[in-house]
Amino acid sequence: MSNPTIEERFTIITTNENIPENEFSYDVKAGLTSEPKFLPFVYFYDHTGSQLFEKICELPEYYLTRTETKILESHVEDIISQFSEETTLVELGSGSSTKTRILIDAFLEEKGLACYTPIDISRQMLEESSYALLKAYPVLEITAIAADYNEGLNQLSAQTDQPRLIIWLGSSVGNLDRAGAQEILKRIKNITHSHDRLLIGIDLKKDRITLEKAYDDEQGVTAEFNLNLLARINQELGGDFNLEKFHHHVKYNDKIGRVEMYLTSDCDQKVIIEDLDLEILFTENERIHTENSFKYSLDEIKLLAEKAGFSVEKQWFDPQKQFSLNLFAPTDVC
Repeated sequence: MSNPTIEERFTIITTNENIPENEFSYDVKAGLTSEPKFLPFVYFYDHTGSQLFEKICELPEYYLTRTETKILESHVEDIISQFSEETTLVELGSGSSTKTRILIDAFLEEKGLACYTPIDISRQMLEESSYALLKAYPVLEITAIAADYNEGLNQLSAQTDQPRLIIWLGSSVGNLDRAGAQEILKRIKNITHSHDRLLIGIDLKKDRITLEKAYDDEQGVTAEFNLNLLARINQELGGDFNLEKFHHHVKYNDKIGRVEMYLTSDCDQKVIIEDLDLEILFTENERIHTENSFKYSLDEIKLLAEKAGFSVEKQWFDPQKQFSLNLFAPTDVC
């Protein structure tokens, strides 16, 4: 009997049909008419933005990916030892799924892997990464979900109660403010059983220079990633942003414990977005706030887990304690 084909081993669930087509329009208009101006970070990840982010992950200044990968490689046996039977691996914000291969290799060799379920807002990135994995692993089955975190978790709640390891890597939790992080973690907690675990990568607080360099690389890839948000508005909403009249700006706000990214206007200027029937005035040095990346202390990680109904079961670090991998176990569940 022949092995199942790639097509037979791959399912993709798309929830975007339930999202209004003009949600991007609403959010752009709301953000650019606010004081101060802002744009939601989720819109970074069109296909171009997703590809640029993969490049960011390879930059020497961007220690997060490199450090998290080394922690995974060093402790993967300990991680999978928490499971005594075949497991479903779920990943939030999967991207290219590069680091995930470390876990897939270990599960297939030691425990067995029932299914891999990546969740990502970019359907194109999901399809590309899933087909690469299916070619590399002839026995792997993938059920991908093209959705944001909330919709993706809704889909998960209806799935099997087989043991699951839910992974949320790259310190993506840091893109959310403290309240937003709590909300997502509580939603994860609500779909977990006692045998499920959450493996979450969280960047730790450290010196300002290291943090700001990580988000403002010398090659300018992060700047291109940030400016691509304006290019997307031009392309999809008929904007006339001149990307050469804005620049990428980063600062670490140590009082709040977060890295902040902005697009700063280089002069007094007017921007028109035709599809929104919108004219926006910028003064010189006026900023658009595009992203935050919150950093955590160990005590803050413990509190984050407890407030969402988890306990910190295990933690792993790099030798310099720049980054943490945390295994959260749900409390008070069946």
